[in-house]
Amino acid sequence: MTRHTAPRTVLLAAGELLAWWAGLAMLWLVLITTVDTLERIVGASCAAVGALLARAGRRAVTWR
Repeated sequence: MTRHTAPRTVLLAAGELLAWWAGLAMLWLVLITTVDTLERIVGASCAAVGALLARAGRRAVTWR
């Protein structure tokens, strides 16, 4: 891996995680009835865990 591809790889991974997180967080907000601070914290945390698992699952399937 050259010096120029490593930052690009990190940027792509961060973008993928952010996209997964945003999608899962929006789904959480759609499915709950009340939106208070605790619900936002729980939703953001669950979405972050889900994003990590989604990325790991995609990498396991595509071997990248």
